Amino acid sequence: MNAGNELEIFLVATPGLENALCDEVRAKGFAEAKPIVGGVTVKGNWREVWRANLELRGASRVLARIASFRALHLAQLDKRARKVPWEQFLRRDIPFRVEAACKSSRIYHSGAAKQRIERAIREELGAPASPDAEVCIKARIEDDLCTIAIDTSGEPLHKRGYKGAVSKAPMRETLAALFLQECGFNGREPVLDPMCGSGTFVIEAAEIAAGLKPGRLRRFAFEQLTTFDEAAWQELRQSGAVNKPAVRFYGSDKDAGAIAMSQANATRAGVSDFTEFRRLLLTEIEPPSGPPGLVIVNPPYGERIGEKERLKALYRSLGQTLLSRFSGWRVGLVTSDASLAQVTGLPFLPPGPPVSHGGIRIRLFQTRALP
Repeated sequence: MNAGNELEIFLVATPGLENALCDEVRAKGFAEAKPIVGGVTVKGNWREVWRANLELRGASRVLARIASFRALHLAQLDKRARKVPWEQFLRRDIPFRVEAACKSSRIYHSGAAKQRIERAIREELGAPASPDAEVCIKARIEDDLCTIAIDTSGEPLHKRGYKGAVSKAPMRETLAALFLQECGFNGREPVLDPMCGSGTFVIEAAEIAAGLKPGRLRRFAFEQLTTFDEAAWQELRQSGAVNKPAVRFYGSDKDAGAIAMSQANATRAGVSDFTEFRRLLLTEIEPPSGPPGLVIVNPPYGERIGEKERLKALYRSLGQTLLSRFSGWRVGLVTSDASLAQVTGLPFLPPGPPVSHGGIRIRLFQTRALP
């Protein structure tokens, strides 16, 4: 196993959540974490690459940077790509694919750059190229500097491996985890989502509380690299304690299909023993017995013309219900429209940064403990 060589590891973040991801990365003990546009850089060996994929809740992908060189024209790109020690990373019997992006460089045609790098790997290593390959080489040429990285994740990391079904506008697990973190959730308080959809916030909170690793149920692209060590990987996967939380996690929704989805997803995730999902109207929700905690909710946004007025009643009802019944609870609300958040009448602090979610810019609005 080539686990001792230090790499620069780039952890891809949802735009707007780079600092939140950096906080998580530092809390998990990764070295030299630094937020930059689009993500967080850290230093580490291949074991840290595996650990990032397995343990980080907020990262979208984990890229291992393996080479960097200047390239002013395609012939130079071809020559220098052939000098990358591909055999240290890629297997001859595993297909690969290349993605290239060019910005502010004399090499401006990303398709031509992709072809040159792909041909260099094929001819120097002998591995087959395939557009459907799980192993992806990402080349970025910016200001004439070509940086080559391996996408070690494969499928995006929000795909935890437990969701058999999703609601119409699902919150990605990576976003849910970072929004929970931004609300100060530490796993020791109950969480309630009164519009739970497919259960993402509730399941994510339950996993955090139990100490379950987010990548435990899925496979990764790094398992097909020469640097992979199956025994060391299994040891890492099985490390760490799993605890039964002292509190429970609650979801409700007016839609019976959403409740069935949430229950099935919680079972697959292994958290059904400490999650509870019930079909309830928004006006029917009550705080569970026990200590106060966090209400977190991702209501409809009303992006289409004419929807906003109808949604004002929904947001107003949410605010009235929480203010009248949930004294001592904090609230986190995700929406794209500050005026809808204001309609709730909840005492929101200044909102978080805008975050891109399915092409919509959303923000997290949160309160301190309600009076």
